[in-house]
Amino acid sequence: MFSSFFQAARNSPFRSPFTPVRCDDGQPAVESEPALGSGPGPVVGREIAAAASSQSDSCEFGSAKYFALCGIGGILSCGTTHTFVVPLDLVKCRLQVDPAKYKNLIHGFKVTVAEEGARGLAKGWFPTLIGYSAQGLCKFGLYEVFKVKYADILGEEKAYLYRTYVYLAASASAEVFADIALAPFEAAKVKIQTVPGFANTFREAVPKMYKDEGITAFYKGLVPLWMRQIPYTMMKFACFERTVELLYKYVVPKPRIECSKGEQLIVTFAAGYIAGVFCAVVSHPADVVVSKLNQTKGASAIGIVKSLGFMGMWNGLGPRIIMIGTLTALQWFIYDGVKVALGIPRPPPPEMPASLKAKEKSK
Repeated sequence: MFSSFFQAARNSPFRSPFTPVRCDDGQPAVESEPALGSGPGPVVGREIAAAASSQSDSCEFGSAKYFALCGIGGILSCGTTHTFVVPLDLVKCRLQVDPAKYKNLIHGFKVTVAEEGARGLAKGWFPTLIGYSAQGLCKFGLYEVFKVKYADILGEEKAYLYRTYVYLAASASAEVFADIALAPFEAAKVKIQTVPGFANTFREAVPKMYKDEGITAFYKGLVPLWMRQIPYTMMKFACFERTVELLYKYVVPKPRIECSKGEQLIVTFAAGYIAGVFCAVVSHPADVVVSKLNQTKGASAIGIVKSLGFMGMWNGLGPRIIMIGTLTALQWFIYDGVKVALGIPRPPPPEMPASLKAKEKSK
C-alpha cells in the first residue's frame, strides 16, 4: 500500500542531501574504491539523487523506517509537551467556559488552587498524554509521507515553486487522521477539567460519558476539532518550514551546513515559536467552541457560536498564545532533537532546482 510513497520519496525534490545515490533500476548503487591515481568520472546509468550521504544516518530518507521514526518523534514531541502544559491548558479551558468565575489567567490559577489544591492543576493529564501522543504519531509521521507524495505528483520544479502549498496540503491531510485519534481523549480531558464533580480521572470519566451520551460523547467534538486543528496544523508546518528557510537566508550569519547541530536546533526553536503565535490566533475561535461543546451535554457547535458571539470566541486568547507559542517551539525542538539523536535524515531547506536556475539565466 505504501510502496508508492516510498518510491516517491526517492525521487522527491524535498529529498535530503544525505539520500544515497540510486541506480536506474531503483536499487542502491554499490560504491567501490577508485583505483589509485584515477580521477572522478561519470558512471553510466546512474542518476544522482543527492550530493552526498551521511554515514551517521540510521535509515534511508523516505524508507518505511524513516517514516516510522518520524512518527516516534511526533509521539515524543506532542505527548510530552501537551502534558507539560496541562495546568495552563486547564485554566485556559476554564476561562473559555466560565469567564465570570475565572476572570483572567492569574485569577484562574488562584481560584483553582484555592478550590482543589495544587493537585487540581494536573486534572486531565492522562488523556492529554495518550491523546496527544496518538495525535503526534499521525501528525508528524503522515505529514512526512504526504509531503513526499504531493511533491512527487507536482514534479521537481512545481514542487519547489509551490512548496508552501505542498506544506499546507500535506499537513492538512495528516491532521484529518490525527484528530480522529485525538478526539475521544480530548473529549474526556475537557469533561474532567471543566465540569465540577464529574470525574477526577480518565478511567472514571469514560464510563460516565458513555452512559450519558453513548459513543457520540467521544466524537461529537470531532468536526469542531478539525476546524481548530487543521488550520492550526497548516499554519504550524507551513509557517515553520518557510520561517526556517528565511532565518537561514537572512538572519543566520552562516550557511546551515556550517552550523553545529546545537545552532540548528536553536533556529528550529525560534522558527517554532514564531509559527506557534500565528497558530494560536488562527485556531482560537474553534478552540473555544470545542471547550464549550465538550462541557455542555447535548450542545451543538452552531448553538454555541450563537450564544458566545464574536467577542466571546476570543476568550482566553492571551493564555493560549503563551501556551501554543511555547508548545509549538518545544515540539519542533524535540522533534528535530529526536531526529538528531536517532540519526534520522534532516533535509536542509529546499533550493531552486538546476533546471529552474537555467531557465532564470536564459531569460
